This record gives sequence, structure tokens and C-alpha cells, in this order.
Amino acid sequence: MKKACLVAAILASSAGLALAEDWPMWGKTPQRNMTTAQKAPLNWSLEEKKGIKWEQQLGSQSYGNPTILNGIIALGTNNEAKRDPKFTADGGVLKLFRESDGKFLWQRYDAKLKAGRVNDWPFQGVCSTPFMQGDYLWYANNRCEIICLDLKPVRDSLTSDTPAEPKVVWKVDMMAELGVFPHNMTSCSITAHGDLIFVITGNGVDDAHKNLPAPKAPSIVAFNKTTGKVVWTDNSPGERVLHGQWASPAIATANGKTLVIAPLGDAWVYAYEAETGKIVWRFDANMKDTVYPTTRNELIATPVVVGNYMYIAVGQDPEHGEGPGHLWCVDITKTGDVSLELDNPDAKPPRPGEELVVPKAAVVKKGVPNPNSAVVWHWRGTDFNKDGRITSRERMNRTISTVTVHDGLVYAPDFSGFMHVMDAKSGEHYWTYDMEAAMWGSPMIADNKVYLCDEDGDVAIFEAGKEMKLLATHNMGSASYCSPVLANGVLYIMTREKLFAVQEK
Repeated sequence: MKKACLVAAILASSAGLALAEDWPMWGKTPQRNMTTAQKAPLNWSLEEKKGIKWEQQLGSQSYGNPTILNGIIALGTNNEAKRDPKFTADGGVLKLFRESDGKFLWQRYDAKLKAGRVNDWPFQGVCSTPFMQGDYLWYANNRCEIICLDLKPVRDSLTSDTPAEPKVVWKVDMMAELGVFPHNMTSCSITAHGDLIFVITGNGVDDAHKNLPAPKAPSIVAFNKTTGKVVWTDNSPGERVLHGQWASPAIATANGKTLVIAPLGDAWVYAYEAETGKIVWRFDANMKDTVYPTTRNELIATPVVVGNYMYIAVGQDPEHGEGPGHLWCVDITKTGDVSLELDNPDAKPPRPGEELVVPKAAVVKKGVPNPNSAVVWHWRGTDFNKDGRITSRERMNRTISTVTVHDGLVYAPDFSGFMHVMDAKSGEHYWTYDMEAAMWGSPMIADNKVYLCDEDGDVAIFEAGKEMKLLATHNMGSASYCSPVLANGVLYIMTREKLFAVQEK
């Protein structure tokens, strides 16, 4: 009788999926805008277990977000939970859970690379958010491998006490087969168009941060999603890679063409024809007078596409600390170099030894206006109180967070703990909220409410709109480096150690 009830519950859940929404990838859709119209919970209590449908132990470090499709939850973490006694060493772990009740289904363990932290940082596990479509799952593991799994055996046995294991369809080792040298971690969250999946490889500098061991290795690869065959690659950043390449691509349509929009390691965003890899446009996400690593920033956030506009902000590895950033809105319908500025053809190069010296290098590098610029608006900061200085609250700081766009507003968190709300078309600033803790994840908007997690473990919930209205705050007991997601009426919040399923009754 008990098993029959479980079968009925799962079948009922599956039958209702057309009226609800799964969350199958980072950002929910290939446009990466984390919004949904589903009703979302507002009140719960971790201490009283009120509104907590279930919780599951993960490792000790977890990033990205869980993905949910057809009754299965997938996520990445590390191996500190040591759930499988056969594998107790540090490594990356992909875990699967049953959506209905959180039952653990299966995990895959991958050992750390022998090179150590330069390629595979200790205790970081799997940082890629899995992508699920149909019966299949794709992800990038900690070993710079792209793996495709067939989940049908798992799905067909969801009601079993001992679910079947998925099958490995294909695996590509990008280090061995493509010459990639990942810096610290391979963390791309994969997306797809048609028969292709798209991966930013992680190719980067050496442990000394002075040399690029593999300048000819690809920065982005399109794989056939069924076979794992490489369809096209590009390494436009070449020797200009600043650090690592940890961002994820988005998919958009402009002028009748499907574009793959990829933030790469030279801090440029490239738009490719999805089928061929031909570059349609490219965009420098920094001003020309910026100098790395002080003022020129990297791209770690994912681009968000709404209509004909792309939104993205710059930042750096969190270990580099806080600093000024930049938020951009760019028209994706143009072609060529669409940066705000061009290099000044009359500028003299910095003298030897001054390439990284600010302001000496910045003076000679100052750019000139680009007549082909596609920048709609951009924001670095505004002296709102007219006191003659721009404080960290009044500027866009470095960020690794992906923005969210909803009802004409952009919600942009930064690593200094501030969430800024801007007009999506004009860039007009409406309000800023101080979370008082660093944010690694991104806001999720559901039911006209904005959900945001921080490093203190707080979840803040705001009413979406031009005025700041804080509706509730909850603490989840541990730091969260993740983005909340909502699937089929259940809110999922992942801290570094646990996954919580929240549902108001």
C-alpha cells in the first residue's frame, strides 16, 4: 500500500508538469534570465521545520544551483560527505535526488587532478550546474571533462527502493583531447541549441599567474550533444587570457540568427553563429584605460538576454577581493566590434616596466569613441548624495553574479554585498540594498518576489519593483554561494552543505 501511494504521487506529479515548470539548467532557459511566474513561498522556519518539505546533506562546498527535470534533481558538490565508502578522498561529486521526497538516488565521484590547485582547486568539487534535456544530462566535472549521462534507467526506476544507475553515453577529456589547461577549475554550466551543446573550457594561466601554458587551446567548444564530437571551436582570446575562463554562455536570436553569447578570458564577450562558430560581434567589457589586475576586470557572470538586449557585469576571482566594477546593457543586433571604445591609434605604448602601472599605463591606453558601439547604457557609479565621492554603495562593484531582469528592471548583486536595481532600458538607478555579506549567487524572481542568498546564509525576499520593499529574511544556517530556484511549486535553496526544499502548505 505504501509503495502504491508513492507510485501514485510520482505519477500525479509527472502528469502535472505541463501546468508547472521544471528548472533544467543554469538560469532556467538558454537566455539565462532567472524568472518564473510560479507561486513562491514567503514564510518558513528552519528551526521549527515549518515549510521545509525535506533537506539533504551535500558536501562541504557547493556552487551553482540544482537543476530539476521530470522528477530528478541534479547538482554538483565535493566529496566531504564521503557517502560512498569506496571513495573517501577529495574529489568532485555529481548527485541525483528524487524530486518528490529528496531521496538520494545516485552519485558519481571523480578524483582530483594530480596537478593540484592550478587545475583543480582542493575541496571545490563540481562547480558546473548540470544541464538536463529529455533523458540526458551534461556537465563539466572537476577534471575538465564533459560528460553525457543517460538518465532513463534512473527515471524508469524512481519508485524502486534501489533505483538503477545512469549510463555514461560519452565523455571528452578537454585536457587530453583539446589541449586545455584549466586554471583552478572547469566550471562552465552548459547550454544547448539544436544538436549542439556549448562549453567554455576554463583554459587559463599557470600557478604563478604569469604564463599561459596553452595559448592555442580553445576557449569555447561546440559539441554534438549525442556523440560528443567537436563541431567547432574558437580561441579568440589567444594569449590575452587574463586569468581563468569560468563563465557560462547564453543563447539568443538576433536578425533571424541563433547566437551563442560567450564571456571569455580576455574580458570580451563574443557572439557566435550557433551552427558554425562564426563571430558575429565582439564586445570589450572594460574601458580601454583599465589595467589588469587592478582596474581591468574579468567576466565570470553569465550574460542575460531579454529581447534584443544583453546584460552583464564584470568582476574578478573572489580571492582578489572587492573593487570597482561595471554593469552593461548591449544591443545584440549589431555586428563587428560593438565596444563602447576603440583603441586610440595615436596612443604610444607604455614604457617597459609600466604596462601594469596605474595611472601611467592608463593614460596612454585611453580609448576613443566607437561609432559602431552597441552599448545602450552602462553604469559604474553615481554620486547620489553629492558629497564629492562615490562610495561602494553608490557604485557597481566587482561581481561574479548573473543579473536578473523582470518587468523592466535589472537586479544586479555585487561581491561587496549590494544589490542595485536599475531601469532595464535607460539604466536609471532606483534603489540599492545592503545584504552586509558577499554574494556569489544570483537573484531569482518568482511570483513578483526577488529571492537572494548571501555568504552569511541569509535569504532576503523583496517585492519586485521600483521601490525597495523587504518582505522577509531567513537564515539557512550556513553560507550560500548559490542561486535559489523554483520548480513545480517548490523553492530550492542550496547552502554550501545542504539542499533545502521549501514549500508553504
